[in-house]
Amino acid sequence: MTEGGTDEPIDFEASLAELEALVTRMEEGSLSLEESLAAFERGIKLTRDCQSALRDAELRIKALTQEGDELDLSNAEGDTDSPA
Repeated sequence: MTEGGTDEPIDFEASLAELEALVTRMEEGSLSLEESLAAFERGIKLTRDCQSALRDAELRIKALTQEGDELDLSNAEGDTDSPA
């Protein structure tokens, strides 16, 4: 997922840190209604961006582990043909 509609990937850690800071500010209760709504809106966007980044990472991990399983199977098959 991209940040702000650009082609640049989001920085997951920076987005998460910003989200945590927003939550802290909102929990303090010192924001006006408009500021709270803007913070909430930004928080929703950051949450969606982070969820998307996590989904992408999960898919990459699954793809890599599936490739690893295929490699392990081919090695295991070769091992069964060799004398013990």
